[in-house]
Amino acid sequence: MKGILLSGGTGSRLRPITHTGPKQLVPVANKPVLEYAIEDLKEAGITDIGVVLGHKGRDAIQELLGDGSKYGVDITYIVQGEPLGLAHAAGCARDFVGNDDFVMYLGDNILKSGIAELVESFERGDYGAGIALQKVDDPQAFGIADVDDDGNAIQLVEKPEDPPTNLALIGMYVFSPAVFDAIDDLEPSWRGELEITDAIQLLLEDGYEIDSQVVTGWWKDTGKPTDILEANRLVLEDKELETAGVVEDGAETEGRIGLAESATIEDGAVVRGPVSIAENVTIKHGTYVGPYTSIGANSTLEDIHIENSVVIGDSTLSASGRIVDSLLGRNADVESADELLPEGRRLVVGENSQLKL
Repeated sequence: MKGILLSGGTGSRLRPITHTGPKQLVPVANKPVLEYAIEDLKEAGITDIGVVLGHKGRDAIQELLGDGSKYGVDITYIVQGEPLGLAHAAGCARDFVGNDDFVMYLGDNILKSGIAELVESFERGDYGAGIALQKVDDPQAFGIADVDDDGNAIQLVEKPEDPPTNLALIGMYVFSPAVFDAIDDLEPSWRGELEITDAIQLLLEDGYEIDSQVVTGWWKDTGKPTDILEANRLVLEDKELETAGVVEDGAETEGRIGLAESATIEDGAVVRGPVSIAENVTIKHGTYVGPYTSIGANSTLEDIHIENSVVIGDSTLSASGRIVDSLLGRNADVESADELLPEGRRLVVGENSQLKL
């Protein structure tokens, strides 16, 4: 079985963070989202992986993943170009897949339990597809499946006004090669895209059985800043964290702290876990780093209070204020304006930014 990892898309809901890089490389607990997907595929026994690229962030993704050898997998790159829907992305991988079954995994998703059960269930039967599902509170916003008592899908519909269930497709699929014939027969939806739910529905109508697995544990689509923060919290709750760096005498630490070997918590700093602190980070005197915070590499924090936040990296935070529930992009500088006149807030704010002052 092969894997298809979708890494296109514009990341519009994460702007301005994604103005400088693809959404799949935004870090959660100081690891790019895309790497969690690679790990899930490998854990399920899938090591031959095609990464589908769009126009945006193509070079950065290839630079990170390389040929896959550092992850113990083989990676082939497939260029989709314009994001014309999930079914279109799958169709672009037809030559790579050949006559094999394959997993299709959306590269901006993270889930607690991995995909091994989904793959194993598909392999036990004779299915045209297998779909991962989870109950959601707003089924109108998702592709929705109706399933029978045996767990087989009997209907799929994309973003229905009147959902038959609250079981949402969450972006992990297993397909037989038959899906490519279904994709060939698709017409664009009202969104102008080739919908993967429509392709699976065609498989149903052609007599194929569709397996389903309701995912246990949490799942997050990391498409929005609030999703990144929630995913960071969930991962830090479960992640093994090792304190390898320097904790000076007089520093106050509590809870689980991931501290890279080249990072330092100085005398007079307070760090309460779970937190993740990356390479070449200095937490200086007078700084408080609270739970569920990740500090990216090459950053310095001084005289600031921060909690439940993600700092992507290469940043300096030195304002004598309190930062909570925040996502700070690479090269962000947050400095004090106490000595500046006239008094007031001084901001450089990118497109789609959100501020609460």
